[in-house]
Amino acid sequence: MGLQAQAQPDAQPLAGAAPAMLLVYNSIMNELVRFSPKGSRRQTKTGVRTNDPQRTMANILEVAMAEFGEKGLAGARIDEIAAATDTSKRMIYYYFGSKEGLYTAVLEESYRRMRQNEASLHLEDLEPVEALSKLVAFTFDHHNDNETYIRTVMSENMNRGQYMAKSKFMQELNVPAISSIAQIYERGVASGVFRPGLDPLDIHATISALAFFNVSNRHTFDLIFKRDGRSQQAHAKRRANVVELILRYLRADKSPNWAI
Repeated sequence: MGLQAQAQPDAQPLAGAAPAMLLVYNSIMNELVRFSPKGSRRQTKTGVRTNDPQRTMANILEVAMAEFGEKGLAGARIDEIAAATDTSKRMIYYYFGSKEGLYTAVLEESYRRMRQNEASLHLEDLEPVEALSKLVAFTFDHHNDNETYIRTVMSENMNRGQYMAKSKFMQELNVPAISSIAQIYERGVASGVFRPGLDPLDIHATISALAFFNVSNRHTFDLIFKRDGRSQQAHAKRRANVVELILRYLRADKSPNWAI
């Protein structure tokens, strides 16, 4: 995997994001740029350019996400990140403190983007069944299209969550995930389409498990069962099945004619 990352649409800082998430993101960036390097300009091979700490850090994070996602914390190399971003190890350590500090920032940024994209769905404007269907389909597609995100989460689980536990922002970043599902579920129960007595956190865990496995185990699963799970047809079929599974789990009416 090449390290020279291209800017992704969801890499822009929280355009249209919820105020709470914007506050968390700004807190992260302010924590990282408490002090700017001395001087406002620096010389490069192509001439003089204005020093922009936030842009530099965003570029470092973009490349670091690919590096840590591909190699994990132990295998990632700060030298390679520095080379791919036209910075230096010293600059990276200045902004992020250490390799572990950069890795923690990558975890935070990975989850921030996920929650930012969820917020852009505007699920509160949809009826409960449509809102839940859209959320499940989005989660499935997001995980399928962002293997680096999945590999990063797998890496941190291999670390038993020790670096995520040190994050000042991880809890705040993920509160919207549960509150969004809780609101959809409560509206569905009130309207009679969802059965009562379920835990929104358990609903979230079930959605995550079905979407996550599709990527985390895709290589071994496809080899064992000799299938191409990444084909457009297979993806669409599996996504539809996952949406149906979740809706049938929540539905109040157990008759086979219940519309999905």
